[in-house]
Amino acid sequence: MAPKLGQILLNNNLITEDQLIKAIEQQKKDGGRIGSNLIKLGFLTEESLVEFLSKQYGVPSIVLSHEDIDPSIIKFVPYDVANKYQIFPVSKNGASLKLAMIDPSNVFAIDDVKFMTGYNVQPVVATESSVKEAIKKHYEQTDGIQSVVDDMASLDDSNLDLIKEQEDDIDVNDLQNAGEEAPIVKLVNLILAEAISRGASDIHVEPYEKELRIRYRVDGILYDIMQPPVKMKAALSSRMKIMSELDISERRLPQDGRIKLRIKGNAVDLRVSTLPTLFGEKIVMRILDKSNLNLDLTKLGFEQKALEDFEEAIHSPFGMVLVTGPTGSGKTTSLYSALSTVNKVDVNIMTAEDPVEYNLNGINQVHVRDDIGLSFAAALRSFLRQDPDIVMVGEIRDFETAEIAVKAALTGHLVLSTLHTNDAPSTVSRLLNMGIEPFLVSASVLLILAQRLCRKICEHCKEEEEIPVSALINAGFTEDEAGNFKCYKGKGCSACGDTGYKGRIALYEVMPVKEEIKDMIVKGATTSDIKKTAVRLGMKTLRMSGLTKIKEGITTLEEVLRVTFGD
Repeated sequence: MAPKLGQILLNNNLITEDQLIKAIEQQKKDGGRIGSNLIKLGFLTEESLVEFLSKQYGVPSIVLSHEDIDPSIIKFVPYDVANKYQIFPVSKNGASLKLAMIDPSNVFAIDDVKFMTGYNVQPVVATESSVKEAIKKHYEQTDGIQSVVDDMASLDDSNLDLIKEQEDDIDVNDLQNAGEEAPIVKLVNLILAEAISRGASDIHVEPYEKELRIRYRVDGILYDIMQPPVKMKAALSSRMKIMSELDISERRLPQDGRIKLRIKGNAVDLRVSTLPTLFGEKIVMRILDKSNLNLDLTKLGFEQKALEDFEEAIHSPFGMVLVTGPTGSGKTTSLYSALSTVNKVDVNIMTAEDPVEYNLNGINQVHVRDDIGLSFAAALRSFLRQDPDIVMVGEIRDFETAEIAVKAALTGHLVLSTLHTNDAPSTVSRLLNMGIEPFLVSASVLLILAQRLCRKICEHCKEEEEIPVSALINAGFTEDEAGNFKCYKGKGCSACGDTGYKGRIALYEVMPVKEEIKDMIVKGATTSDIKKTAVRLGMKTLRMSGLTKIKEGITTLEEVLRVTFGD
């Protein structure tokens, strides 16, 4: 068994046996750690104790009273976590969070903070009294949820209204009581309003055995926002399900719903998904804020040549234009932007979507519902009897949908759709694997666009960054390029939530299916051969597009490496 701190201090002649006895007596009366009681009694100074602890634990020491603490750092560790583990966030440097700890060997505390913040934890040792004093001074509230409650009191509910759908009301009076108590209503309103104001795309409400966690996805990255008391989980989920007009008595099956809000005059849609988990229902809300929808193709991130190729394709009288990329890569925005570009009074545009994310004036939009037989294929068949000029299919998932889309493209219709593939050339293989004949792919596909979203450097805290030339060359730059431009990063500020990034921009890989590529498809060329030919003909790969954004000072090397793969 490891010796206690008092005995270690005695063995190292920092205190006498008499002083240790008196400190133990004091500890029995007032509680606290032995080190704090030795300082209180004047037998040790705080500086000498932290210096000794630093040597014992092998980590740097810190005297918190001498530190100038940035208030924005405090929010990384909620009060209840700081109080539970007796820890205090001191500063942030890049991806590391400096954490003052009474016991730096407490791996549970370090792991919890890592999990909660996404940062690496750099522990430093401090005395119990200084950590307690720092918590008392910098955390204004005595309860982690109290700050939320105070925010709720100041929240102007008149700015956020629930827009009722024009459907029959469901009588859930008996079940609504828990979800309609004033504090719960205000908390949910705060969660929604704060998410929208931060520009979040998703809200995650996650129940665990001993905690309830709220996270926002901002610019593609999840951030921990608050941890309300776990006892609130049933009331929170009930309130959200009431707003979504879901069955709050059903907690065993997944459900999908929708909330319409008006906040500060803007209408916002939220797609709501519930999922039964081991400790309660997890709720994820996708925020669809039309005021944030950018339908201007020139502002999405296209480079000039790529934009010209894409615009030429979407203004073609017939053929197929495919947009590919993983979930959350901005495919829908690109398609909506394309549709708004060609949306004229003399054109009949029809879309099949699952679900319809934004309402576009002048375009006939259909919500696909597989449960009643209205699949993409069924909708597409019906569209062809509705005299369309342009058809948008939310996603080509199977042979049937692909076959009808190809036939539509070959019979005088412009077809826009999406596929889940890694890059533009591999989309050809995907269509062939679905069962579409090579000559039909060659004849119908006009252009394939692959895309990713990468975070932009925050303009408020942008600063130059030194990156080794070897790292730039490994990323794809030539030796001549690597030394001829400046790299930048975001230092982190209040405007970007100390992330260094604010907003996102798309990286595009635009592959027009020219005659040479058409011949290769018919002859069964490999994906890598098609890619090489496309690059020779002027296509910029996703990585190349990312490298251009680095040279332009829009994003960082780290971010481009995160969202693209080497070519």
